[in-house]
Amino acid sequence: MPRNRTEKVAVLGSSVRRSAAGKASSRSNSPLRRRLIVAVLVFAALALITVSFREGTGGPLHDAQGAGAKALHPFEIAANRVAQPFQDAWGWFDGLLGARSEAERLREQAEQLRQQVIQNESALQENVRLRALLGYLDGPTFPRDYSGVAAAVIARPPSAFEQQIVVAAGARRGIRLNAPVVTADGLVGQVTRVTDDAAQVTLLTDTSSAVSALDLRTGAAGIVRHGAGAGDTLVLDRVAKDEVVNVGDEVVTAGWRSGGLASLYPKGVPVGRVTSVGQTDTDLYKQVQIAPYADFGSLDAVLVLVSRKPPPTLP
Repeated sequence: MPRNRTEKVAVLGSSVRRSAAGKASSRSNSPLRRRLIVAVLVFAALALITVSFREGTGGPLHDAQGAGAKALHPFEIAANRVAQPFQDAWGWFDGLLGARSEAERLREQAEQLRQQVIQNESALQENVRLRALLGYLDGPTFPRDYSGVAAAVIARPPSAFEQQIVVAAGARRGIRLNAPVVTADGLVGQVTRVTDDAAQVTLLTDTSSAVSALDLRTGAAGIVRHGAGAGDTLVLDRVAKDEVVNVGDEVVTAGWRSGGLASLYPKGVPVGRVTSVGQTDTDLYKQVQIAPYADFGSLDAVLVLVSRKPPPTLP
């Protein structure tokens, strides 16, 4: 019995050792087999590439490639048809985003150009008006014994019922109370308030304004006031019925002087042109309407007349 057990153990031990050795051998052969397969495939690929370059266009390898391409062509077409709508949608979306971005950029450029055009036009108009003021200042019709102070308009009437403007020049530049204010076109009004660096000007269209004037052609005298109703209509009031006034006549300031007294306004400043003349038997005076030369709605710069003589005492 002991001898048989020894034999069985020996037999079992040998079988176990063979099995373990077989497994180790298969494990060591597996990486080697994989390397051989990779090497064979690489060699085959190189061989096929070499043959493909060396053989003509009608060789068997090219024929095989053509057959493969023909076999795969339907699948390629199907894939393209499936992908085409998505490509088109992406292209449309990308183009839409690009178009919107370009439109926004062009809109910004157009706005910048519009602002630049407005600024240039405004500067041009201001330059034209300032040149006209300087031309009037140096011209032969500028009133004697007066100097001119050019001033920009910095505030306008907030409503049609308030007929004052504010100019950017005051006492520091020699402007005094009641100084006449003109443009190159004609009379605007007079200074009614002065600070160091600004002045308030009451326009000729205000109900409180009045200036002695006359018909330049006939010499008919009267007082220019604001006409009835809104707007810039003026009237030449207090014209005697026996005086002659015609439509189209020019009305200028009278600029009277009597002894030591003188008008606030110099003589000969243009006021406006007669647009209508009427009279009735019951009226004491003629009814004369005047269209002012000065454009009161677009005053950007004015000329303040500063007298070189002592201030007058009467309007």
